Formats: sequence, structure tokens, C-alpha cells
Amino acid sequence: MIRNIIFDMGNVLLRYNPEVPLDLYCRSEEEKDVIRKELFGGPEWVQGDLGIITNDEKYDKIRLRIPEAMHPALKRCVYGWSVCMKPIPGAFNFCEYAKRKGYRLFVLSNASDEFYEYFPKFAPLAYFDGIVVSSDLHKIKPDIEIFEYLLHTYHLLPEECLFIDDMEPNVKGARQTGMQGEVFLGDFEKIKESYHL
Repeated sequence: MIRNIIFDMGNVLLRYNPEVPLDLYCRSEEEKDVIRKELFGGPEWVQGDLGIITNDEKYDKIRLRIPEAMHPALKRCVYGWSVCMKPIPGAFNFCEYAKRKGYRLFVLSNASDEFYEYFPKFAPLAYFDGIVVSSDLHKIKPDIEIFEYLLHTYHLLPEECLFIDDMEPNVKGARQTGMQGEVFLGDFEKIKESYHL
């Protein structure tokens, strides 16, 4: 029986879409292409989620790889990318529904320490029964150790947990621990029906 629902954050609770800051802060398609590749697709993004690099260090490393004329747009994207993090339609209503039904709610997110600045747009941290952020542990999904940390820290039985993430590899990681896992495609009603929540 499911007693605990564990949410990924990006594209499950809050919309993560790099195109939003790129459209807002870049002056040309070329600038967008370069910054998309070097910032959002570069190694420093993952290093930020691992908590081993600051935003200042991220900017300093990436600017060495791109034309100087693009540095202002890069800086705006590095420090202002979270402008895209808006609540997913229906997500909070689903959380409220699950709470009323007596489920415990958790968040397990690959995110830098900026998580604590933008996540409260969705709900106060205390709204959830527990939150695990990759940058605090220096481990990221789908590493099985981050799932095991969540289970151990909050004394959860894996067979009583449903993990919801928009990335198939992360769901596979959760399933390796014995949790049930669902790849989120935008439909909370389907999740309710599939798991009889």
C-alpha cells in the first residue's frame, strides 16, 4: 500500500524551461544557441546540482569558453535562470488532494542550493514531510544512494513509496530500491487512477 508520495521538483511541481531565460536575456539566436549549450548543457550545470560549484564559479568558467560580447547575457542567465520556475498547473491541487487522503509528501530534487530561494514559489518547505536536494548531499539522481538516503533519513519503507519524476532514468533508479515509480507526463489524474490514490 502506498503511504508516501515522493516528487521530483523540475517539470513535476515547478516548470523548468531554459528557453524562458534564453528568450528573456539573449539578443540573438546565436547567443541563445551558445548559452544553451555551454550553460544549460555544460558540465557546470551538473556540478551546481552536485553542490561542488557556486554560481560565481559557474559564470567564471563558462565565460572563458564564449565570446566576450555574450558575457552580459551569460551572466543574466546564470543568476536569473530561475525566472522560468513557475508552478505546474494542477500540481499543488494534487498535493492538497494527497494530503487530505493522508499521504505523506516528500521532494527529491537534483538542484543547486538556489532551490531554497525559488522552491517556496510552490509551497513553504514545511508543507512537505521531507525534502532532499542533491546539492546538499553531493549526489544526484539516478544514483541509487540518494534514494537510499531519503528512505533512511525519513524511515520510509520502499514498498510504501511512489516516486514521480519526468525522467525515465530517475524513475528506474527509484525502482531499484523497491519503490514504485511513475514517469510524469503532465497528467495528475492519470496518476490518481493508476495507483488508486
